[in-house]
Amino acid sequence: MFSQIPGALSRAILIAMMVATPSLLVPSTGPDTAQIVIVLSILAGFMTFIEYYGKYPSIIEFRFAPPFNRLKFFALSAILIVLSLICRGTTDPTGWTVLLTNMGTALGEAVDFPYSPVRMVVLMMPADADQALIDLVRTASGISYTVSLVMMFIFLTLVRLLGWPSRNGAFNVWVNLPLFDPTGGGDVLYRLRRDAGLNVVLGALLPFLIPAAVRAASDMIDPISIANPQTLIWTMTAWAFLPASMLMRGIAMSRIADMIEQKRRRAYAEDDILGKGLQRA
Repeated sequence: MFSQIPGALSRAILIAMMVATPSLLVPSTGPDTAQIVIVLSILAGFMTFIEYYGKYPSIIEFRFAPPFNRLKFFALSAILIVLSLICRGTTDPTGWTVLLTNMGTALGEAVDFPYSPVRMVVLMMPADADQALIDLVRTASGISYTVSLVMMFIFLTLVRLLGWPSRNGAFNVWVNLPLFDPTGGGDVLYRLRRDAGLNVVLGALLPFLIPAAVRAASDMIDPISIANPQTLIWTMTAWAFLPASMLMRGIAMSRIADMIEQKRRRAYAEDDILGKGLQRA
């Protein structure tokens, strides 16, 4: 168990640094916000350490099926770092921030077409919002959504072309899906495919539904509040990353269901061959 301490500690430090990244890079972070972020970073790091220090997972799914969680970590870190640098460039511009802002602006304009999720986010803003804020929201949403899509397509490639997760050895459903009870009743295949379909549908619809819901509830929720850099960064990150994570989870669970079905077919075929052999004997 002590051999797991270095890996658990390194993961905890990385998670804590990732949570603190926006506050570290954005110069306009207030002291109260900084204190809250420090507490959240320590809490996230502690929970990660406890999770990876244990021999068996309790919350994190696909822990023993890399690179599922690594891919999500790198994508989330990339979104937070890029958005933080762009927000930093609004008050403290440098060569890197200007370059990232120009690239993000071009990317945001490219994906801001009618009926796209980015267009829905832009339309979420009130009519009297400052044009600079609208442009920043377009840039942030375009970057976060594009990175999330790239993350999902990379994982899809790993599943369809490289045979994830079977290429990493035997797959243990209980260890890699700690929140899924195989003995909870009903056929495992049906439940896995039902959960996979639900995750795929929600992951595809949420980027459209969330801005529409905020727009409909604009009397109670003021979208202009995302003018705060911290709020903008985390809101755009959650809006794009969480649905993409649900899509990845749906794809993964569908793949697991296919593997179980293939294993069942092989077992049935072997039983048929054995039964025919016994009959002939």
